[in-house]
Amino acid sequence: MARDLRQFLTLLEERGQLRRITAPVDPHLEVAEIANRLLLGGGPALLFENIKGASMPLAINVLGTVERVCWALQREHPADLEQLGEKLALLYQPRPPKQLSQALDLGRALFDVIKAKPMTDLLPPCHQVVLKGEQVDLTQLPLLQVYPGDAGRVLTLGLMITKDPENGIPNVGVYRLQLQSSQTMTVQWLSVRGCSRHLRKAAERGQKLEVAIAIGVDPLVILAAATPLPIDLSEWLFAGLYGGQGIHLARCKTVDLQVPAQAEIVLEGTITPGETAVDGPAGDHIGYYGGVNEQAPLIRFHCITHRKNPIYMTTFSGRPPKEDAMMAIALNRIYTPILRQQVPEIQDFFLPMEGLSYKAAILSIDKSYPGQARRAALAFWSALPQFNYTKFVIVVDRAINIRDPRQVMWAVTSKVDPVRDVFILPHTPFDRLDFATEQPGLGSRLGVDATTKIAPETDRPWSEELSPDPPTAALVDRRWAEYGLADLNLTEVDANLFGYDLG
Repeated sequence: MARDLRQFLTLLEERGQLRRITAPVDPHLEVAEIANRLLLGGGPALLFENIKGASMPLAINVLGTVERVCWALQREHPADLEQLGEKLALLYQPRPPKQLSQALDLGRALFDVIKAKPMTDLLPPCHQVVLKGEQVDLTQLPLLQVYPGDAGRVLTLGLMITKDPENGIPNVGVYRLQLQSSQTMTVQWLSVRGCSRHLRKAAERGQKLEVAIAIGVDPLVILAAATPLPIDLSEWLFAGLYGGQGIHLARCKTVDLQVPAQAEIVLEGTITPGETAVDGPAGDHIGYYGGVNEQAPLIRFHCITHRKNPIYMTTFSGRPPKEDAMMAIALNRIYTPILRQQVPEIQDFFLPMEGLSYKAAILSIDKSYPGQARRAALAFWSALPQFNYTKFVIVVDRAINIRDPRQVMWAVTSKVDPVRDVFILPHTPFDRLDFATEQPGLGSRLGVDATTKIAPETDRPWSEELSPDPPTAALVDRRWAEYGLADLNLTEVDANLFGYDLG
């Protein structure tokens, strides 16, 4: 799989989903203001070809719609992503096949793993230009300042690669970095992330932690790195599984790490354990300025490699909709088969964008025994690592369309008695960026059982739900054109009202 950012941008342009901006634009606030307006309107990706103070173009809003996220994953429709999730579910917890068809499915999935093995390029495009020592100047990158209260310019869509000092297994993640000087940046990450664990292990050994930042990679690789699934596979292998063949990697020039060979720009450096600097405030995905971290790890960069005429790819965080929300909506489809395998009673689940794509979850179950909704909620919180920080879980019956907020709110208001059906788990590990908690990193979770109650959950008989008369509904279907209403597409109107209903 040698596809790169440039090929994806060409695809977007061919499909009318890329707009080139030739007018001079300032990376200080102006780029983000333009891009945000396009995001809010579901507009195209943008390629700014004349960034003030920079010698390279800047791509943004590349993954700004669910449709474009699907294209990055080489699928045409969000529903197609569930097939990918089913494949990953087989690899996550393979079971002895009981039928020939199951054996064939498992065999195909294992063969896909073999095809997904990464390969190494000896003359990678990312090494076309090499800058070392005093030649390294991070201020030449078109780093954005997104909000007026930000402490400085930030790098937001680079892949950070580190390696476990004990076993050598790499970790790939996406973190926010803040410019500190021409050769240093601070990084903002959660203590549970892989890179943070690697730094702690390096500190125990008295070693520096080697770091590489790959900027402007194939968006498919970014999506693989942003998929924190509990499978004993590397992010590189995940990218290969997503794309159908192994990705091309390249060995860095000055650190013992591998990066995508087709990356536009690669930064190489080290973190000395204990060396920190002040990071923040900066606009965050929750919709507020993140606090100041006076002990953020400091990365010292000593090498930059890049392609000839590189393209800088970036994004920014904030109150949805943003690119990360669109990525989460699409990846929701991949998680679904894996979650069903982990918690069989869950029929479907949805992470609404308005709930920051992870703070609130709606589950549907095929209820068969009392207490099942509560069990499903508890199982959801522990099923996958990314659900640890989900604050609210609403469980509804299978018949409810969980992507239609009208149906969900009807279930909550008509089926819930708060004393009986709302439960709270106090003092659980939590997102430090959530300002609603009394203490940073420690908060509570709330579950809502919005299913139809059965004995002994209630002693009251449950009345029959209202529904149209079937013969009359069939009659209206037959006469719809006769009424002069054939030109109305009510499904389309509904989708416009709730535009991310993925069907």
